[in-house]
Amino acid sequence: MSTEVNEKPPAAAAPDEPVTIPWWTRGDTNAFFGLGFNILVNVLTLTGLLIFVVGVNKGDVFGTVLPALGVALILGNLYYTWLARRLGRKENRTDVTALPYGPSVPHMFIVVFVVMLPVYLSTDNAVAAWQAGLAWAFMIGVIVMIGAFVGPYIRKITPRAAMLGTLAGISITFISMRPAAQMWEAAWIGLPVLAIILIGFFTNVRLPGNVPVGLAALLVGTAIGWAGGFMDAPAVGDAVENIALGVPDQRFDMLFDGLADLAPLLGTAIPLGIYNFTEAMSNVESASAAGDNYNLRSVLLADGAGACIGAGFGSPFPPAVYIGHPGWKDAGGRASYSLASGLAIGLLCFLGLFGVLEALLPVPAIVPILLYIGLLIGAQAFQAVPRIHAIAVVAAILPNLAQWATGLIDNALAAAGTTADEVGMSALNESGVVYEGLKVFGEGAVLVGLVLGTMVNFILDKKFVYAAIAAAVGSVLSFIGLIHAPEIEWAAAPEVALGYLFFGIVCLAYSFLPGAKEAVVHDESDVMAE
Repeated sequence: MSTEVNEKPPAAAAPDEPVTIPWWTRGDTNAFFGLGFNILVNVLTLTGLLIFVVGVNKGDVFGTVLPALGVALILGNLYYTWLARRLGRKENRTDVTALPYGPSVPHMFIVVFVVMLPVYLSTDNAVAAWQAGLAWAFMIGVIVMIGAFVGPYIRKITPRAAMLGTLAGISITFISMRPAAQMWEAAWIGLPVLAIILIGFFTNVRLPGNVPVGLAALLVGTAIGWAGGFMDAPAVGDAVENIALGVPDQRFDMLFDGLADLAPLLGTAIPLGIYNFTEAMSNVESASAAGDNYNLRSVLLADGAGACIGAGFGSPFPPAVYIGHPGWKDAGGRASYSLASGLAIGLLCFLGLFGVLEALLPVPAIVPILLYIGLLIGAQAFQAVPRIHAIAVVAAILPNLAQWATGLIDNALAAAGTTADEVGMSALNESGVVYEGLKVFGEGAVLVGLVLGTMVNFILDKKFVYAAIAAAVGSVLSFIGLIHAPEIEWAAAPEVALGYLFFGIVCLAYSFLPGAKEAVVHDESDVMAE
């Protein structure tokens, strides 16, 4: 990973000289444009999902949902800016980077397709679907806040390779692959933008006048898109006519109506709430590997509160700490870039300008910033652990690849008007698609990645008893359906649970052999990013 490219990291002050933490740096400008465009893409996506998939009225989306999201974004990023400045004062440093915060990408699709769409299809009532989404988001927030009291202990006993590998799996699949596909749909726009981002963020070559990399990339991509006829001028006029001011307003009545029928939502809310706090745990570990060691409990409580507050104002999209802290740190971001991004996107939400932005900005000009984050997080997972633990990193990545693959298969079959069950497992297998195995492997991918990565990590360190304990945890989680099963129930995946149990027995047997007593020692030079 490259060192700071826009400014030299300031040395820590002497212990008796408290540092003065600047409110803005040149690197903050770079990171602001990068993170701002990242959040912008996600808000544009969730806007389209609500309107075109669930059928929520445009007036409700622009007048209620987006302002509610704007409130959560501003409050959350304000908190994380304060947290960064507090960490800087505590450690007497000026190079602390705030954690990025915004609407969670996986949850955008899950709440729409798993929670809201089934309600909409069964009731033909978009408001009922919206209420179900609010109740689901609120429950996610509650579960994450509960997780704040167990997450720090889980983080202590989970190997870094397992956490960073899981995060890399999410980043490579769900953060990087869709933007990469969108770029190559119009490569003549996306690739020049990607070149500007890679050179600007990974080398020390600056643009004339220190023009921010993210801004330059967006301007170049937008200019190419409009000059090449990729965009539609009349659509801009239509979007301007539909601008509507949105004032945040509480929607407790809708939330309570949704909570009245909560039971069907718990099957996804519980595992996804656990997903949220395990992903946050991995993000905090990623920030620690980059040099900023945040208190996990403070992060989880804020994420949970943000989801509950957003649901109370009418947003079914739980915000969370983003993947990508090392990327914005590498770009020069410090304490205030995230707050500026939150304020900017929040203002756009209140002013109802997202329709105009969607008509003005070519998607291939925006999404390369997400691919940059995917590249950086994927690389960090291998660079911040001993080389031998790279095997555990790969093991932790695999479940997310499986989940991503089955999602693509399901979406393709749905577009053809069928399902995997209707096609049949034998027909899929004969076509080389091992669907059933991928489905089982990818269910609960974040937790699976943590468990599998931990098992492999302990084996590599010859801690066979610990590997057996991790396998026992995997067995229990499989049996109750938190992993490797579509829903929580007793004996959800008994065969998988038995497999984990046998894995643990093998590890225990090996722990009695003579070679198991020789400790594995990792030298600091064995960690690439040390």
